[in-house]
Amino acid sequence: MNEWLDPLLLSRWQFGLTTIYHFLFVPLTIGMALTVAIFQTAWVRTDKAKYLQLTHFFGKIFLINFAMGVVTGIVQEFQFGMNWSDYSRFVGDVFGAPLAFEGITAFFLEATFIGLWIFGWDKLPKKIHLATIWLTVIGSITSAYFILAANAFMQNPVAFEMNAEKGRAELTSIGELLTNPIVLASFPHTIFACFMVSAGLIISVAAWHLARNQHFETMRPALKFGMWMMIIAGILTTLSGDQLSLIMTEVQPMKMASAEAMYVTATGANASFSIFTLGTPDGVSELFSVRIPYLLSFLSTHTFDGTVEGINNLQARYVDVYGPGDYTPTIWITYWSFRWMIGLGLAHMLVAIAGLFFTRKNAAKPARPWMWKVAIWSFPMSLLAMSVGWTFTEMGRQPWIVFGLMRTEGGISPGVTGLEILISLIVFTLLYGILAVVEFKLILKAVQKGPDDAPVLDAESGVVKQAVMVY
Repeated sequence: MNEWLDPLLLSRWQFGLTTIYHFLFVPLTIGMALTVAIFQTAWVRTDKAKYLQLTHFFGKIFLINFAMGVVTGIVQEFQFGMNWSDYSRFVGDVFGAPLAFEGITAFFLEATFIGLWIFGWDKLPKKIHLATIWLTVIGSITSAYFILAANAFMQNPVAFEMNAEKGRAELTSIGELLTNPIVLASFPHTIFACFMVSAGLIISVAAWHLARNQHFETMRPALKFGMWMMIIAGILTTLSGDQLSLIMTEVQPMKMASAEAMYVTATGANASFSIFTLGTPDGVSELFSVRIPYLLSFLSTHTFDGTVEGINNLQARYVDVYGPGDYTPTIWITYWSFRWMIGLGLAHMLVAIAGLFFTRKNAAKPARPWMWKVAIWSFPMSLLAMSVGWTFTEMGRQPWIVFGLMRTEGGISPGVTGLEILISLIVFTLLYGILAVVEFKLILKAVQKGPDDAPVLDAESGVVKQAVMVY
């Protein structure tokens, strides 16, 4: 019973719950903002009603998701003061800077122009109104950069000096903090992955309607757009992920080793990429694996004769540097989350490629019902791929909460009992469960209804004369 009331265990579960739940809304918000902006731009340039209908339709989904993301994000911030006060005290001077920038600049920019976009349809000229959604896109992407910069400090601490008297890290250079090699690599990888999530939603929604032979004029171009967006964003995600792996090998070699379940340092052909591995129960050696020779060497160093350090070798080195302790993450989580991320990402890229082929104009046969059913799974696959990717990022850093500076157990609040955390964990779980049901029903209702009829436009100004966007 005492194990289940361990404050560290419960604090990690609670933070994991709130983070993953909040993270479900983040990629869709970023990706849908761009999607809506592109459709509205197409309408402004062509005056075709179908693009305005798609702008309104996906705009509803975007706003529902944005509202839920704000609510869950606020709750997540409370975690630092509730369960992780020692961590907040230790890194607050550094960690707080990018979070402050995110709140004061990016989030306020995003929130302000979302309001103008919602209520400005019949009040602002078309191009001015279009600018508001593009500024929202800029705000959402900028917000993501500041958040990732804060997280990058946890992965690779830079731009700080230790204040021995106060026992905390203090910021020395905001510029160096915001140009951390980790954030420069993880930012494009994350943003392109967000676009894949948005593309997945578009494909799923369009496939659902087209399978029922409805809203053909709007859903067919939406499907084409979603599939091309998935392919392009998927390629860019892969390329940026390759660059991130190089940085990860350099600054977090244990994360790369655990991603491959590589226990012993290997070079060249022996530095192989594992398709499948079974390890011993104690997690210190390999029993069986299926591997591709040279591939891990190339991914980690861009050479076929590179060396990749193994888990056991790194463990011994970290003991020499940091003292006695276990410095390995949970191998099965890092190993499989890494493969699920890659596998799911490739899977829904293949779905998009196949979709373009089978829905082309000169296709010999129309798409079969089972094809639409496969396409509808694009959104769940993309969202799951994003979630397991984030799980790998955070779990691969363990046992550190700030790599090399503070272990996870050193960051929890000393005055909070396990029972108190358990109660709040149960409350949050129930609350988030209710919010999930509300979110799902609202989005499902909007999706099943489909695009509204083309709105009435003012003949002289071209602005929307009849408000049809009811949020």
